[in-house]
Amino acid sequence: MGESTPAGMTVIEIREPGGPEVLTPVQRPVPEPAPGEILIAVAAAGINRPDLMQRQGNYPPPPGASDIPGLEVAGTVAALGEGIVGFAAGDRVCALLAGGGYAEYVAVPAMQCLPLPQGLTMVEAAALPETLFTCWTNLIDGGHLKAGETVLIHGGSSGIGTTAIQLAKALGATVFVTAGSPEKCQACLKLGADLAIDYKADDFVTAVRQALTNEVGAKRGVDVVLDMVGGDYVRRDIEILAQGGRHVSIAVQGGPEATIPIFKVMQKRLVLTGSTLRPRSPAEKGKIAEALHKTVWPMIAAGQLKPIVHATFPLARAAEAHRALENGDHIGKIVLTIN
Repeated sequence: MGESTPAGMTVIEIREPGGPEVLTPVQRPVPEPAPGEILIAVAAAGINRPDLMQRQGNYPPPPGASDIPGLEVAGTVAALGEGIVGFAAGDRVCALLAGGGYAEYVAVPAMQCLPLPQGLTMVEAAALPETLFTCWTNLIDGGHLKAGETVLIHGGSSGIGTTAIQLAKALGATVFVTAGSPEKCQACLKLGADLAIDYKADDFVTAVRQALTNEVGAKRGVDVVLDMVGGDYVRRDIEILAQGGRHVSIAVQGGPEATIPIFKVMQKRLVLTGSTLRPRSPAEKGKIAEALHKTVWPMIAAGQLKPIVHATFPLARAAEAHRALENGDHIGKIVLTIN
């Protein structure tokens, strides 16, 4: 490794399963990049709900991954493993991780790294990989969303939701969202959503049906639903899907099981799909990174898509950052900063 790379680093360790208070700063050796890996000096690390689940003991890292939480970072290339081409020490990058982001340094397969998008800060770039890889995988690869179609995005004010709104609009889709307050709905509309439904005040099934009737006449439903709620929402989503519609599950905040009307699925010829990202191989993640670099990085450079950062916390205050995410008052992402 480079002469300036220290032997030790500060990381955030999960002392034991539990609340935010179990997140503990400790010292660990700086990892050596293996062949095909890049060592990143981390400037910022995004926080995501899978991190909360891991802290609670409900989402263990996949085999071989770091036990340190953190699925996305931005920083500077500090060292290169054998066989690396296309990156050099000092390059500014962002990366998708299987774990290890809450640390001053992290080693990551080079194929999961991307150059820092034009016009973004390190903090903004750190809020990008996990949400954007997820949105691309599920809206495009799984949901096959196309220009001219209509998508319903649940959790529109979340990190994934704010990214999904901008991506879908950049692709030429009509975007409906649900969010949990008038303020969150207004933020979604500002990002480009065509309809924002306060799910605490209104029934989203009724609201979507009314909007479709008012705006596009006899259109039969939405083409894609991006659902991070699960539970009873799945049945309700099926009510408003169009013929040939696609329902994509990405989380189960409302419960991991659902009762669905099978005959309606058959009648409408629906596709019910979903995915997880973390356990996928570096090669699979690399293919997504290539698609993002080709298609979405120009959108970012053109100002069509920008991560929404609600708040930042220093690495040592990771417990406070987790509490902020759990409170649910945020719009966009919460990010850890590292000096």
